[in-house]
Amino acid sequence: MVTSTKNQSALSAEEKRLAGRVIRSLTAAYPDADCSLRFDSPLQLLVATILSAQCTDERVNRVTIDLFANYPTAVELADVPLKKLEQAIRSTGFFRNKAKNIKACCQKLMEEYDGRVPRTMEELVPLPGVGRKTANVVLGNAYGIASGVVVDTHVTRICGRLGLVSSKNAVKIERKLNELLPRKEWIDFSHRCIQHGRRICVARTHPHCDECRMRKFCPRVAVD
Repeated sequence: MVTSTKNQSALSAEEKRLAGRVIRSLTAAYPDADCSLRFDSPLQLLVATILSAQCTDERVNRVTIDLFANYPTAVELADVPLKKLEQAIRSTGFFRNKAKNIKACCQKLMEEYDGRVPRTMEELVPLPGVGRKTANVVLGNAYGIASGVVVDTHVTRICGRLGLVSSKNAVKIERKLNELLPRKEWIDFSHRCIQHGRRICVARTHPHCDECRMRKFCPRVAVD
């Protein structure tokens, strides 16, 4: 059975109204939400984002204080012995793979971009250890370029519970959110979701719904 154009348009309008309510609620609750990773350059943000996989931002920020003091540029990170780099980032978890990616990424930056972090998705994604999420983080927060919504576990969980998305696939979620949200909201939306996920819409099956601004219209998908 083929869904009519009229029904598709009605559904789209309903989704966009819901997205608008979510944006307004999150903006009111977290007006100053920003990237929680500390960085002074696009390179530092790129490295910190690679380190943040399966690790808290707080832990990453503690590790990068010494890391960036000792290896502030791409050339130094590219040249550092792998074992030494592994020890420097050991507490972030999966340190062998992260160290390998960081070193290889910085080597490629030196070879192809004179040590500078590129400003396009097409150039960032092929770098070792970099996917769409990391590229979106760097472009949005280091360069102010709204390339797409950053999709992490908080964004996936919250947008699923709100009924904005039904997929668990990060690429499909990003595509859907890019369609639903105005481009000017793409960068801040993920920061606000992250804050909301840490404070209210926690990962447990019993989030703090009574404290949520969106409790009146949230369908609470998959929430007991």
